[in-house]
Amino acid sequence: MQLDLSHVLVRPVITEKSMSGSSMGKYTFEVHIDANQHVIKAALKQFFSVDAVKINVMIVKGKERRYGKRIGHTKTWKKAIVTLKTGQKIELFES
Repeated sequence: MQLDLSHVLVRPVITEKSMSGSSMGKYTFEVHIDANQHVIKAALKQFFSVDAVKINVMIVKGKERRYGKRIGHTKTWKKAIVTLKTGQKIELFES
């Protein structure tokens, strides 16, 4: 399956832990479940004009949640932690 680069980066992950990594040039994104490191690197280059030195990708398993009496699940998603070249940054995380 060929992924369109506009669908690779789903959203930035904005948490206290991910924001502390941004000072060291590490940024966290939720990515498409079928995306690999090469596709993620190309999407970052196209949309943010940055060069990724290292990309760590992991699957975050969905959790069981209760909705009243019913038991449901949150979705399983893929997370990418991207380390950029020294001196580069993504303005989205700086605000």
